[in-house]
Amino acid sequence: MSRSSFDGSALEQAAQRLRQAADSHHYIEPLRDSLPGLGIDDAYRIQRLNNDLRLQQGQRRVGHKIGLTSRVVQTQLGVDQPDFGALFDDMGFGPGEPVPWARLHQPKVEAEVAFVLGRDLDEARLGLVDVINAIDYALPAIEIVGSRIDQWNIRIADTIADNASSGAFVLGTTPRRLADLDLELCGMVMERRGEPVSVGVGRACLGNPLNAVLWLARRMAQLEQPLRAGDLVLSGALGPMVEVAPGDVIEARVSGLGSVRAVFDQAPDDNANPQENTQ
Repeated sequence: MSRSSFDGSALEQAAQRLRQAADSHHYIEPLRDSLPGLGIDDAYRIQRLNNDLRLQQGQRRVGHKIGLTSRVVQTQLGVDQPDFGALFDDMGFGPGEPVPWARLHQPKVEAEVAFVLGRDLDEARLGLVDVINAIDYALPAIEIVGSRIDQWNIRIADTIADNASSGAFVLGTTPRRLADLDLELCGMVMERRGEPVSVGVGRACLGNPLNAVLWLARRMAQLEQPLRAGDLVLSGALGPMVEVAPGDVIEARVSGLGSVRAVFDQAPDDNANPQENTQ
């Protein structure tokens, strides 16, 4: 990473504001407004401050998510690459297991292909063959993204600092080998209470979800934090993300991978209405 444009206290204050927004559900103004000139490298430093704190508090990192894999979204945000965030053990839920609404922050859902690695990806010069050989199996997944930035008013630095707008995830239980899948052409349909709300295809994710995993593997190797055997990778959205509400039931079906279902519990009374931000 390049030299920081901000001192450590400014970055720590930004990290603290994100933590407070997560705890209180009082969402904050974009970090790019409070820290003019905030760049990608500093945003990753803010992300790491909060992620390191989670590790110190006893949470376990189980993998990574990849965001901004849609070329259209990249163009909207003025970037030419994806971003990444960390996944922790308390973010994962089983299919049909109620996802607590109070844990979420302005949630939206995306259907994705999840990969679990069977070997490390720590070679100096990684290629697609290395990624294919390292993946043990794939699963259908629903990522529940969230934002601590009010009204999702984000640009690239805002979402990176906010752990790539991570929230929670639900995994399917039908592991498949890569040899049985056409990841570029696999179709996806996501339904809310039986009504289609998002459709897509594998090539919407950087042309192929494996391309996204290769990007992440190279990026993490550059940072000397290589992907390891057992890591979970959420590779990016196959179609448009969709807002959800308390009590919703979301089911995603991905050709060749089967289906996965996310169930959202009812919001408690004090969280039924979004709280105003505290700008």
